[in-house]
Amino acid sequence: MIKEFEPVVNGISTLVDEWEPVLLNLSYDVISNKRNSQNRTIKQIVGHLIDSASNNIHRIVHLQYQKSPFNFPNYATNGNNDRWIAIQNYQDEDWKNQIQLWKYINLHLAHVIQNIKPEKLQNEWIASQDKRVTLQEIVMDFLRHFKLHLNEIIELIDSK
Repeated sequence: MIKEFEPVVNGISTLVDEWEPVLLNLSYDVISNKRNSQNRTIKQIVGHLIDSASNNIHRIVHLQYQKSPFNFPNYATNGNNDRWIAIQNYQDEDWKNQIQLWKYINLHLAHVIQNIKPEKLQNEWIASQDKRVTLQEIVMDFLRHFKLHLNEIIELIDSK
């Protein structure tokens, strides 16, 4: 594994281990009714984290065999990530199944990160017309994004 990625992989694994029991113990009211500033419930935030891991797995895989720079849809632009949440209807998904999907897709992402070819780190994804992101940058930013949304969940748990 690329040494620089060890904190990312370890961080994902640690957070998944810490958060799984927390999520499983939340009440229906807390996961389904409280909404953050983006009007998302905890179920929808967890759904977004599933989508984020899934999209990042695809980016990481594509960036290791496609010609660079690579054009892959950015599911998060123009509010599309909210469309993903709505179309998949995370709000009505079985909570225990959703947590398991969140857990295992993030653990799989950690595994995929561990197996990145070092010579592909500077391959670029065309994130938008004026923004390119290297494979290395994608990996290094993932944990920040993961923690951002876990902090949103904390805020909803703690809100009255």
